[in-house]
Amino acid sequence: MSNQVRKFPEGFLWGGAIAANQAEGSWNVDGKGLSTADVAIFKKGLSKSDYKKHNKVDEEQIQQAMRADTAEGYPKRRGVDFYHRYPEDMALFKEMGLKTLRVSIAWTRIFPNGDEEEPNE
Repeated sequence: MSNQVRKFPEGFLWGGAIAANQAEGSWNVDGKGLSTADVAIFKKGLSKSDYKKHNKVDEEQIQQAMRADTAEGYPKRRGVDFYHRYPEDMALFKEMGLKTLRVSIAWTRIFPNGDEEEPNE
């Protein structure tokens, strides 16, 4: 092993990434439709490693989620509310020295029902 110190090249772009289903929030704002993340129910007492039980959703749970008008019990409906907080979040990214950010947008925000002729602006 060499004792030579390796450095990132001049102009290297440090960055980060966030996913809409974890960060966006605002599940019922500005015409957004329900996504699979929006029907994910918090299941207290399950082992963190029990992936199948955490992600199993049946028709009744979907119907219940469609009737629910709150984020209570639906943690991905809140996210970190990047939808409303992006200006201050971007300022924090800049303060940390990040130069790039990959952001996803929920398709259900663009096409709320999935069969629209025109995108939801």
